[in-house]
Amino acid sequence: MPQQAWSNKRERQYEHIEESLEERGTPEDKAKEIAARTVNKARARSGEAETASRSSLEDISSGRRGGLRSGTNRPKGRTKEQLYNEAKQMGIEGRSSMSKEQLQRAVDRHKHAA
Repeated sequence: MPQQAWSNKRERQYEHIEESLEERGTPEDKAKEIAARTVNKARARSGEAETASRSSLEDISSGRRGGLRSGTNRPKGRTKEQLYNEAKQMGIEGRSSMSKEQLQRAVDRHKHAA
C-alpha cells in the first residue's frame, strides 16, 4: 500500500510496521491498513502531507501512544491527556488536579452548559 508521495523513509517505516504486525499475528490486510494510517499520521504531524485532520495534529503521536487505546477490555473514549487539552481550551479551572473521570464530567458539563 505504499504511495508515491511517500519518501524512502516513510516507505521503510510502513514496511517495518507492517512486518512487525504480521509477526505478531495481525492479518495482512489489517496490518497494511494500520501501517498506512500510522505513516500518514506521522506525515501529517511533520508537515509532509497536503492535508491533516485535527486529531492527527493534536493527538499524541502513534509511536508514543504505543497502543494505549487498542485494548478491548479498556473503556473506550478519550485519554486523560485529550480530556485535559479539551478542558484547557474551554478554560476549565482546576483541571491539573482532576482525575480522568473528573475531567470527563467537567468537559461534559461545560459542553451542555454552552
